Amino acid sequence: MQRPGFSTEHQIFRESYRAFLQKEVQPHKQAWREAGIVPREMFRKMGDLGYLLVWADEAHGGLGLWDFRYQQIMIEEDNRFGEVGFYHTLHSRLVAPYLLHFGSPAQQARYLPACAKGESILAIAMTEPDAGSDLAGIKTRAQARDDHWVLNGAKTYISNGINADVVLVAARTDPDNPRRIGLFLVERGMPGFERGRKLAKMGLHAQDTAELFFNDVRVSKANVLGDAAQGLSYLKTSLVEERLICAVGSLANAQCGFDLTRDYVLERKAFGKTIADFQNTRFVLAELAAALEMAQVYVDHCVALHNDNALSVPSAAKAKLITSELESRVMDAGVQLHGGAGYMQEYEICQRFQDARVSRIFAGSSEIMKEIIARAVLG
Repeated sequence: MQRPGFSTEHQIFRESYRAFLQKEVQPHKQAWREAGIVPREMFRKMGDLGYLLVWADEAHGGLGLWDFRYQQIMIEEDNRFGEVGFYHTLHSRLVAPYLLHFGSPAQQARYLPACAKGESILAIAMTEPDAGSDLAGIKTRAQARDDHWVLNGAKTYISNGINADVVLVAARTDPDNPRRIGLFLVERGMPGFERGRKLAKMGLHAQDTAELFFNDVRVSKANVLGDAAQGLSYLKTSLVEERLICAVGSLANAQCGFDLTRDYVLERKAFGKTIADFQNTRFVLAELAAALEMAQVYVDHCVALHNDNALSVPSAAKAKLITSELESRVMDAGVQLHGGAGYMQEYEICQRFQDARVSRIFAGSSEIMKEIIARAVLG
């Protein structure tokens, strides 16, 4: 399908990034999945080539490319030629922008250049054992002292949790008001900051997802991001982009799963003809092809709106809902049309099926997306 929203510069960037993935990522992805983590050196390699924090200005080590289409290109190519468990987008486009929008000049100068170089890896810690999307329900607390805060609590399901050098931690700062939340920059090596298990997951096996514990961690007031009572509002500002990122990734993975299945059914034979010759196969793939193209047009439209700072919360929720649900439909059909092979780990469709399942959960589940959309429709 023609996608008119991309320029020659975008295409050059895509080809360059694809070549990087084919050389530095693709040959190692299976080993990373087995190890349950991507080597830290990969962040440095990306930083050396300018692929981290591309939006940052030159003074902070970036290329000054705020245009979201560059991140969209990287997400799409990651799904086709890279490893989706390599969470550099979380580092670059979900966590680092908090420093840009809410950090002091001193914090920006201290953290952003190292993050752009891949020398310092970022994570964000919101989810707790008893609190997910309901951030007002978190129990991690920060108590103010003369020149610092004391942080206590636990977080779970934290992406980049093992590799991270700096973790943006959400914690309650007022025991009487659960909506007063602060964001604290907790650094590797701070006394009382401990990592728990590297969690085993259904999919995204190369992603280092971990438990984090904070036991009387002394955090300097210089490590508080903005107002220590306004963290909840800060977190909400990132939700539109986070859900757009999810939508781009889900759709890219769905397209890859579709392509794998199409190629397989054209080769695999049963009862003297290819699987693609059966009407059921043709109808299933026809329906999915139409849905994929329609979704791509909508996602590209959302990206254009986002570049103009005009993407609404309901529109981002629609994008995440339709793409994550479509991703699951494509992967399920792909496994089915692969037959017994689709259930085998050695076949890529099996791995993509496993990786896709979390898309309907993280960054707000499908049920939450439906509620957001319903509020916009019905009030």
